[in-house]
Amino acid sequence: MTGVRLVSFDIDGTLEVGDPPGIISIALVRHAQQLGYLIGSCSDRPVSFQVEMWKRHAIAPAFTVLKHRLDDVKARFEAAAYYHIGDTDIDEHFALIAGFRFLRADAVTHRAWGPELFGELPG
Repeated sequence: MTGVRLVSFDIDGTLEVGDPPGIISIALVRHAQQLGYLIGSCSDRPVSFQVEMWKRHAIAPAFTVLKHRLDDVKARFEAAAYYHIGDTDIDEHFALIAGFRFLRADAVTHRAWGPELFGELPG
């Protein structure tokens, strides 16, 4: 198994560019990618929307899928750890049935991630 970690981000309520905005900044996503994490999105938003969102922020994701397709992401990428960050119980449901560790996008949980997930975080 490869040592790489994979992180899937929900959009609305999770990323700062979502509607509503979430607590995860684009800078944090970019930082994770620079550290070697495979990053992408898994959302209720159409894949075409997800692709355009990443393009607007000059980020090349490894994947963009609908929320119920996290299992396809896991089958496609071999990783040491799989994470899905989202803000709802639905995010948690699909993460857990796909074998991902779910991280809630809220201030308390965000502080607890610490270096285990992204190492030194920007500002």
